[in-house]
Formats: sequence, C-alpha cells, structure tokens
Amino acid sequence: MSRGTGGLTGRRNGSTLSPDSSSSLTIPPSLDLSLDSLTTTVTGMERSAQRLGRALVVVVDDRVAQSEQDDSIGPLVTELLEEAGFIVDGTVAVAGETVDIRNALNTAVIGGVDVVITVGGTGVSPRDVTPDATSGVLDQSIPGIAEALRASGLAAGSVDAGISRGLVGVSGSTLVVNLAGSRSAVRDGMATLTPLVTHVIEQLSDLDTA
Repeated sequence: MSRGTGGLTGRRNGSTLSPDSSSSLTIPPSLDLSLDSLTTTVTGMERSAQRLGRALVVVVDDRVAQSEQDDSIGPLVTELLEEAGFIVDGTVAVAGETVDIRNALNTAVIGGVDVVITVGGTGVSPRDVTPDATSGVLDQSIPGIAEALRASGLAAGSVDAGISRGLVGVSGSTLVVNLAGSRSAVRDGMATLTPLVTHVIEQLSDLDTA
C-alpha cells in the first residue's frame, strides 16, 4: 500500500482503492500519517537510543585477570547492555584487589562512559572487595537501586545477588553499578537495572547540558 497526494491508495485484486471509490479507506482524523509525523517519530526513537550512551564492563576475577580462565561473564553483560541500547567500549578484567578495581573505575569515569558495570567480588569472602573499592570512587550513592537488585535477585533464586554487598552510585557523570558474579545474578540484575539506569543517565545528561 502506498500513500498518494490525495489520500491512501492501494491495490486489491487489481482495483485501486481511493478516497473517491466505494471501497475507500476511512482514516480517523486523530491518525497522522504525514511524512513529517513519521520522521519525527523515528528521529525521537533514534535520540532515545543515543541517550543510553556508552558503557564499560569490569570483571573482577583473579583467574580471568591472570588468564587462567576464560571470561564467560563479560560477554554476557556486554550482550545485555547492547540489547538495552548501550555502546559497550569494552571489557576489563582485574584481580580482586582494591587498588586494581579502583583504578579501573577511575579510568572509566575519566574516559567519560555513562555507566560502568562491575561483576563479581560483592560477597563476604576476604577477596570480595569490589564494594569497598567502589565506595572510595563514588560521589553519591543510590541505595534504592542496590536494594532493588538484591530484592529481585532473592526473588529469582539468585543467592549471591541476595547477599551481595554491591553498591550503586554516581562518580562524576558516570553511573557505577556492582553486580554479583553469577550468570543468574547478571541476567536478573540487568533486567531490573535497565529501566532505572536509563532514568539516572538522563538526569546526569541534563546536568551536563545545564
């Protein structure tokens, strides 16, 4: 079906449907099919996707950082971020050391990414220091999102997400999120996080342009 100058025109069994024919299609006045309207809608969708911005993934895992084990979590987080509309700059693997984690976060913030997702190191073992490293980087914490991640994780049966000490907050104009390291925690966490992250990033973008 195509749209002519005088209205909708189409083909049915070789006949032409026009506004003057007995088989004409009636377009409600409230339905705007103008090219300008469609262009505006598409442009708005493009801008909405662009506002999601850039992301970086930091995998906190001693064995992955030392190349003793392949990284299976980083690609998963990257996939979920891209599905949400983010451009992922890359994945960085660091050992469970406070200095290493903090350096990775500071590099992400200085690099101007909109969100950095850390995965792993959020439990209570001696090597789980991701929240401790993150706290030294944050300018503001957002405890509500961290609690939402824990609550949804428990509801989904992800124990490590439920007992996570992970933090969520803002450093400069970058949102920093700590996720637990299991695949179930990552999948559930990203499902909970995506709509909230979008809102926070839009607020941070407004501050940048104010």
